[in-house]
Amino acid sequence: MDLVSSKDGTSIACWHSGAGERLLLVHGTSGDHLAWTPVLPALERHFEVWTLDRRGRGQSGDAQGYAFERECEDVTAVMDAIGGTVHLLGHSFGGLCALEAALLAPGIGKLILYEPPISLAGSGWSPALDAKFEALLEAGEREEVLLLFFRKIVKMPPHEIAAMRAGVHWPERIAEAHTIHRELRGIDRYVFTPQRFHRLKTPVLLLLGGESPPRRRHIAEMLHRALPSSRIRILQGQQHGAIRTAPDLFVDAVVHFLGIQASER
Repeated sequence: MDLVSSKDGTSIACWHSGAGERLLLVHGTSGDHLAWTPVLPALERHFEVWTLDRRGRGQSGDAQGYAFERECEDVTAVMDAIGGTVHLLGHSFGGLCALEAALLAPGIGKLILYEPPISLAGSGWSPALDAKFEALLEAGEREEVLLLFFRKIVKMPPHEIAAMRAGVHWPERIAEAHTIHRELRGIDRYVFTPQRFHRLKTPVLLLLGGESPPRRRHIAEMLHRALPSSRIRILQGQQHGAIRTAPDLFVDAVVHFLGIQASER
């Protein structure tokens, strides 16, 4: 494990393995670097893979006040520490962090975004749900916060939730549940301005689950219109969790976009 100091002095824990072009993975809400476990061995065969714990979870530090902008600076700080050209892959909220970091990081190679939550429209987010998250956190009901997030915001199928609860990383997710509410508020306050990205020449792959809710397709199409060099790839039969539910399909999409021939696998 390495520790990288972000712009505000927060320590960001990161790990690396494998060999090849550098690829940094940025996990989504409710997880940490272990979220990439299902796809890490396959990615390591092609890349020098870097993972991190976003602030407030795992081995990373945190700051007194939370701001989404600090998350983007964290990603940029890790990229600077890696050095050279770094491909960037972000899932869910990590995808939103990666998108903004792409404007800050001069060393970025290609960018992969898997269903970044540009807005919470259509997710069920409301003042009442916001208050419920806050009340559960104040009561120390961390697991209920986690379940509420998966059921009401992610709209994860019950069988996927059951599989996650049975997994070895569920206790870590419960421990980090306090970060969920602040990230949801960060998404709610985020304003996507297409003009800011018109000069981003970085090639971008937008991954979209074929069975994901319509709002995620709308976001992918909006990003596709705004990003000068982007393409959409549909992960057939999948929703928001293909990293867990279809790791081979996910890795295939990443490897092909980053230019590795299937015959090298």
